[in-house]
Amino acid sequence: MKTMLTAAALSLMAFPVLADHHMSAAAKNIPETAAAAGTFGTLLQAVEAAGLSETLAGEGPYTVFAPTDEAFAALPAGTLDSLLLPENKAQLVELVSYHVVPGAVQSGDLTDGMTAATVEGGTVAFDLEGGVKVNDANVAQADIETSNGVIHVIDRVLMPAT
Repeated sequence: MKTMLTAAALSLMAFPVLADHHMSAAAKNIPETAAAAGTFGTLLQAVEAAGLSETLAGEGPYTVFAPTDEAFAALPAGTLDSLLLPENKAQLVELVSYHVVPGAVQSGDLTDGMTAATVEGGTVAFDLEGGVKVNDANVAQADIETSNGVIHVIDRVLMPAT
């Protein structure tokens, strides 16, 4: 069950920001949407390495707080390379699933100070003053609808409590 939830969380993180001109974003699942956007290559790589691609492409619905490639590039040197090693798969699954919340949560559903349980088992908190934030990450683009949930683009990688 935890593996399925983790995969779902990863899938949500893989949504694309830009819709294809011939197919609406809502017609594509989370990973397809993320791939089409072109700015989530690192997230998609992490989802694949964690073994969560099929889960995030599944029925859902899921909400993914998707860090951009730039957000991953801002991690301390060597962090991502280390997480992508096969022996660190459990940590990678934890990280990716921390970015996924079960259900489709639109920005209009949020209230200041609200918290939400992640697939990883932790919680994320929302701050609505001066723009929407999830933990310490700014939501750069909200409410990207997919066929199996919603993606919110964020400018930082969320780190689960250890």
